Amino acid sequence: MPVHQLCSFAVAASILAGPPPTPVEKVVEHIHGVRIVDDYRWLEALESESERVRTWTTAQNQYTRSRLDTLPGRERLERRLGELMSLPTISAPVMRSNHYFYRHRTGRQNQAVLSVREGHDGEPRVLLDPNILDEAGLVSLDWFSPNHDGTLMAFGLSYAGDENSTLHIVRVATGRWLADEIPGKVSSVNWRPDSSGFFYRNLADIDNPYSGRIRYHELGTHHRHDRTLFEQYTEGPLATTWGPFASTSRDGRWMILGYYTSTKSNDLWAIDLDRWFRSGRFVKTPIITGDDSTNRGPVLGDTLFLKTTAGAPQGRVFAVDLNDPRQESWTEIIPQRPDAVLRSISLFRGGLVGQYERNASSSIELFSLAGEPLGDVRLPGIGTASISTAEDRTEAFYAFTSFNDPTSIWRVDLQGHRNNLWAQVDVPFDSDAFVVKQVHYPSADRTPVGMFIVHARGLELDGDNPTLLTGYGGFNISMMPRFSATRIPWLEAGGVIAVANLRGGGEHGEKWHEAGMLGNKQNVFDDFIAAAEYLIEAQYTRPGRLVISGGSNGGLLVGAAITQRPELFAAAVCRVPLLDMLRYDRFLMAKYWVPEYGDPKDSEDFAWLRAYSPYHNITEGIRYPAILFTAGENDSRVHPLHARKMAARIQAVASNDFETDPILLWVDRAAGHGGGKPLRLRIRDAADIWSFLMSQTGMLCSN
Repeated sequence: MPVHQLCSFAVAASILAGPPPTPVEKVVEHIHGVRIVDDYRWLEALESESERVRTWTTAQNQYTRSRLDTLPGRERLERRLGELMSLPTISAPVMRSNHYFYRHRTGRQNQAVLSVREGHDGEPRVLLDPNILDEAGLVSLDWFSPNHDGTLMAFGLSYAGDENSTLHIVRVATGRWLADEIPGKVSSVNWRPDSSGFFYRNLADIDNPYSGRIRYHELGTHHRHDRTLFEQYTEGPLATTWGPFASTSRDGRWMILGYYTSTKSNDLWAIDLDRWFRSGRFVKTPIITGDDSTNRGPVLGDTLFLKTTAGAPQGRVFAVDLNDPRQESWTEIIPQRPDAVLRSISLFRGGLVGQYERNASSSIELFSLAGEPLGDVRLPGIGTASISTAEDRTEAFYAFTSFNDPTSIWRVDLQGHRNNLWAQVDVPFDSDAFVVKQVHYPSADRTPVGMFIVHARGLELDGDNPTLLTGYGGFNISMMPRFSATRIPWLEAGGVIAVANLRGGGEHGEKWHEAGMLGNKQNVFDDFIAAAEYLIEAQYTRPGRLVISGGSNGGLLVGAAITQRPELFAAAVCRVPLLDMLRYDRFLMAKYWVPEYGDPKDSEDFAWLRAYSPYHNITEGIRYPAILFTAGENDSRVHPLHARKMAARIQAVASNDFETDPILLWVDRAAGHGGGKPLRLRIRDAADIWSFLMSQTGMLCSN
């Protein structure tokens, strides 16, 4: 491992000027009796809507590039990141008949390609290469769905990270595309057994994210003739929730239709598709509705294996006869466990696979169709695993990763419990030189919170180690052990990585999620701040060498941390964030998140949102950490207004010396929320983030 070197922060003389000024246009409102002043409402327009916003964004981007591109040592860091991020990647295959479909990327390919093998050890053949569809690498493969015998493949393509997938179909044997094409953010394709058509979800209006619908497409016809089975509600409290999703049984008899009623609950119905095809009558038979629980599962024959949190926040499984799906007729086959969270259930030939989380790490367990335990799938260690199964075979594949273990793909016989390594990436990184530990610390209300810490063996706890703290804390999403090649230079330079398992996430089940949502959201920020204080008190680091990073809901986390405790951190990276929590619900798909955060139009919700909204809690004259805000102009989830307004406000009122503690904004005009970004831009972004953080902690040396 390279010797840990300390390098002073340096700024080129030609860029000592501060950030571009932002005109103030004060808007004053009284909301629920509270006076709210917004100086930068005009920055809420997209660039396509406002030449003025486009000009301002260009000036900010140019200033940011002048700071980041000239950082001493950036070139060397970018070369190392390019080397690491250009290593091959591969996914666990999806199995159909004798076909094995998987994604992989080699060398400097901007986008992963889709390949197929005849037999698990057959010669790979490229089926779809997005790299030849666009020279700039901005076309990405969002998803793929083969039919039951693997002869046809539906797939979705989008451009520049906008996630608005257009469906296409390719014939697997020849690689020839069919004429069928369906626009409108298509997802969730379910083929009929005879491949004559498929069901799918898309938007009726691409500009309205709340117009989801379930449709049926007959192969060889124009999508204008597709039949709509179910549409998102247009009125009432469910008009702006996540809306419908659907899956079908392998034999084509049953559809399981779901409708999200919040970020932690959904209704579920059964539809007899034989009846629909015969009569055209779409009859929804309730399975579970109006309950504050999540409900999903696969179907075999007439039995739904329902994984539910109803009466069981950790998750349990019922066998439900779809001919009589009343709850009093359900049979519990896998009970809730107090020490583990059941994340999903899937089928293999003769049994069920349960994917569990225990102490923020994965386990995979096997059961008979009656719920009898059949043992575990042996994993390589403590980490994160996801398994690909099929109901007609005992063969399965799982992907495994951990903080110091790059992703490996394992082929497993679920009947004989035999594992064989199928694919692994050789990373030029000495994983044995680093240790991973899990600690627990008390939050502000004494709730114990877990955290992973990764660092070099023999680390001296002298209170002076550069340390990156990250987290998420929302939407029932768990922060599990995962390998990231972009962290390697930080670790090699002597840095520490800390990943906190905050309330609001899914690490300990639905109760843990509920403890960090709505009026409990401050718990998430308290947990994160307590993690920072633990790292300082335990002598890992000090405020001058502690940095934080987070994206999306994690960007909100970072925004709250820097406004509530700015003195704790040397620098922060705030990626595609939510920051104006009094207006967040008015843009893009953000009404989906009202059940998670609250409704600013409700006086009670407004009170807690106002209390932590980062944009509304910036204090004039405070020295803030050095901050890099990022956003995507094509983001279909989080509007770039949040990063724009927050950067402008802090630039205007902070007492920072912008030579050494800059406030930077980067709005990527060729990106969305982050998905689908080509490799060359991902390398650039990684160099931006890590050179910024390393320069602020004295780790970045000359080229």
